[in-house]
Amino acid sequence: MRYILPITYCLAAAGLLGLITLPALAQEASTDATESRQASSATNTESPLPKSITALVDQGFTFHGSFEAPDGLQGYALSYDNEPMAAYISSSSDYAVIGTLIDPQGNAVMESQLQALVLDPMLEATWSAFENTRFISEGNDDASHIVYTLTDPNCPYCNALWKNSRPLIEQGVLQLRHVLVGVLSEDSLRKAAAILESDNPASALETHELEFRNGGIRPVEPSEESQALLRNHAQIMREAGATGTPTSYYRDEAGKVQRINGAVSTDQFREILGVE
Repeated sequence: MRYILPITYCLAAAGLLGLITLPALAQEASTDATESRQASSATNTESPLPKSITALVDQGFTFHGSFEAPDGLQGYALSYDNEPMAAYISSSSDYAVIGTLIDPQGNAVMESQLQALVLDPMLEATWSAFENTRFISEGNDDASHIVYTLTDPNCPYCNALWKNSRPLIEQGVLQLRHVLVGVLSEDSLRKAAAILESDNPASALETHELEFRNGGIRPVEPSEESQALLRNHAQIMREAGATGTPTSYYRDEAGKVQRINGAVSTDQFREILGVE
């Protein structure tokens, strides 16, 4: 189940653009996106793609694979700017239609194919990226549930999520792993650096969240190491398709990575994770 709570979501598009348009990083991001599209097309295509799908790939779409659809339609799993979408082509035409396939009862079909080909691999890649970067953990290492969350020091909804997670952390069922980003403002970048560069980042984060309404931690000029780490986190955020904070990730009972957009209450947290 995907939980989307847009009213508790700090949109960070402007901050992300401001952070990732540094020349070297922008060039790197463009190169990675091009290589990703080429690799995706190469690994998922045994025969040439229809011209209309190739045209979409040339325009910046990423091709993830194809699937059989009803009434002789061929489905193609695509994404653009990390947003999944499907294109359909009939056996008698090379024209493609992008959208949601609806059955006679008004139900969306083929969503599971899109999930399996696009969303699931994207979420797994995000989880792997989180595991391999520097995060700040709160809670027991043997907690039954691990949640990664993208946290901006100036995001009030991140602060709300932090507060609402306390009961589960104190109960020992949750380990919350903060992947710090500085995407809302330059001040966010400096506050994130202050937390990361402190002698005890977990303690600094706690102090910041407790004093959030009073401005939190005092900003510092980021070191080169902090700048590199926060650029990497902004890149992870972009590639994950996350456009705001907090965005959180957890594994469901089946072991599949799921995403939570926005802040959730303590009760919602319990329901999502399936804990009493």
